[in-house]
Formats: sequence, C-alpha cells, structure tokens
Amino acid sequence: MRPARHNIAVRYLLIVLLAAALGGAAFWLSRPKPVEVVLHTVERGEVRATVSNTRVGTVEACRRARMSPSAAGQVASLPVKEGDEVQAGQILLEIWNDDLTARLRHTEAEIVAANRGVEEACAQADGARREAERLRKMGRQRLVSEEALDAAETRAAATRASCGAARAAVDVSQKSRDVVAEEIERTRLRAPFAGVIAELNAKLGEFITPSPTGIPTLPAVDLIDMSCLYVSAPIDEVDAPQIAVGMPACVSLDAFDDKRCGAVVRRIASYVLDREKQARTVEVEVEFTQADQLKGLLPGYSADIEVLIDERPDTVRVPTEAVVKDNYVYVLEDGVLKLHEFERGLANWEYTEAKSGLDPGTRIVLSVGRDGVKEGVAVVEDDGVDK
Repeated sequence: MRPARHNIAVRYLLIVLLAAALGGAAFWLSRPKPVEVVLHTVERGEVRATVSNTRVGTVEACRRARMSPSAAGQVASLPVKEGDEVQAGQILLEIWNDDLTARLRHTEAEIVAANRGVEEACAQADGARREAERLRKMGRQRLVSEEALDAAETRAAATRASCGAARAAVDVSQKSRDVVAEEIERTRLRAPFAGVIAELNAKLGEFITPSPTGIPTLPAVDLIDMSCLYVSAPIDEVDAPQIAVGMPACVSLDAFDDKRCGAVVRRIASYVLDREKQARTVEVEVEFTQADQLKGLLPGYSADIEVLIDERPDTVRVPTEAVVKDNYVYVLEDGVLKLHEFERGLANWEYTEAKSGLDPGTRIVLSVGRDGVKEGVAVVEDDGVDK
C-alpha cells in the first residue's frame, strides 16, 4: 500500500509543477512588451530665453532718400549712374539753367559796378568832411563867413549820405545775386548724405517735373546709405513687454545660411498694429552694430530676429521636447519609467533649464510622444536600428 501512496504523491507533485510551469509560461507570453524609447542624458550647457518675430521682417536702411528736383525742366546733366557711390553734397542731377546762369553773371557785374560807385561816393564824402572841418576851424577864428561854413557842412552831409546809398546799392545787388544763386541751386539735385545710387528714373535730355502735392510719383534718384542697416519685424503683443532697447539680438536671413549675432534692439514702436485682428503685433527694429555684419546685405531682404531676453551660460538643462506638464520628465529607474518633477527655469524651443531636481547624468526619456510611454511601464532603449 505504501508504494501506491508514494506514486500518487509523486503524480500530484508533477501535476502541480506542470501547472505552475504552464502558468508561468502563459504569464511570460502574455506580459506587456517593454516600450522602446529614445533616452537622453541630462547635461550642463547654455540656455537662452529669446523672443522671435511672428511674421517675416525686412532689412531696411537707416537713411534712404527718394529725391526729385524742386524745379521743373530739362535734364542737362546726369553725372551718376545706378550703383555709383556718392559723397554728401555731390551733384546727382541738374536741369537746364543757362538763363539763370546769365542772370547770375549780370548781377555779379552789377556788384562790381556798385563797388566802384561806393569808392567814388565815399571818397567825395571823405573830402567834403575834411573841407568842412577846415572851415569849422577857420570859423572859430572868424576867417570865413557862416554861410560858407554852412554850405561846407551841407556838402559833407550830402556826400556822406551818397556814400551810404552806394553801400546800400551794393548790398541790394548782393541780395539779388543770392536770389539767383538759390534759383540755380533749385535746379540741382545734391546727395544729402554719402550712399549708393539704388535707382535712377531720369534720363539726359528728358523733361521732368516735381511731384504734385499729395500725388506720389517715381523719384528721379533713390539714394541709400549702406553703412547703416537694420531689420524691422513684428513681435507678438504678448512677447513685446519683455523687450527693451539695447538688448542683444541675432538675425537670420533667407538669403544666407549663417545667423548674424551682435545686433541690438534700437527701437520699439509705441503702438500696437492691429491690421490683423487675431494677430496684433508691435514693430521692433534691430540694428547691426559691426561693419562685417553688413557684408552682402541689401535693403529689402527678408529676415527674422531673435532677441535675447536672458541667458544661463552653464546650467543643468534638458531638451524641451522631453518636458511634460511644464515641469516633469520621465526618468528611467531599473528599466521602469518614473514621472519626476524638477524646478523649471529659463526655456526656449530647444532647451529648458532645470534649476533643481535633476542632476547631470540622469537618464530621461526624449520620445515622450510615443504610444505607451507613461509612468510605471518597462522600457528598453531604442537603438535606432530598423527592425
């Protein structure tokens, strides 16, 4: 009987062990597979808080003059062409003014003649004055009559007045010359500052007229100062209060691959643009401060600005795409994800500062948007190899 009982016990034990093995196998086969995630190691580095424009900006010149002569006439001289560099005061265009030039020569001749008249009249006045002084001395000695003395003093006064009238005539002639010279100057177009001729809308020999009041026309000459350029761009009204004049900025241009930093904010508009009711903006101007930054730039280029609000040159940082719920990250502990809180500091689209709560070397999940990523799940690192 004992061997039979022993065999039954063995069979029962085998059945239990088999059931346990089958249950373990079923659990192993039905367990959730670990989620593949991309991991990132927390490190130290730079974090910058910046503000960028909402719509594309434009490169502008600090000084640009679209000019036409103030007088109508035929273009008699056009000593410049498009692309020429000119100096301040240089004549860019001159309309026909031979008649005014002849009048100027005439008035200058009148001035010469008037000066000769001054010499004659003033010489006579000087002689009459001396004669009157002699007779006055003789009169005190009763050597001449009062009538002769009175006549001499009258001549002295008359010739003195003639001298003054001659001087006044010279002044009138000089004023007339100045008027003609100003009329001639109105026929000339001079550069108000040094720059480059961007556009000419006049040709030698053609007739041009000034723009009528309130009716814009093409300028005869478009002059641009290329030594000072800036970018004007719209900033969202929510971000604008963070910006102040003098803040550093970087500029990106569609025409160039490099980002040009070293610029500064030079102006913030004192009003909000509401052309688009759902996107109200403030115009901000960023000026280039170094000559090498202007290389290759042309007014009219499209550009984007990035104003630096604050920065941390060496701080603990995490990729912004790894942050969930504003100040949490998924930390890997023993192959399982744990939602970990940290103190958030400066942030931009690339990095977020961890003021506390995270140490360099901590492994966090970068691919937080993948299906199945949540606290408590087992994970394996995605090795990047297609399976």
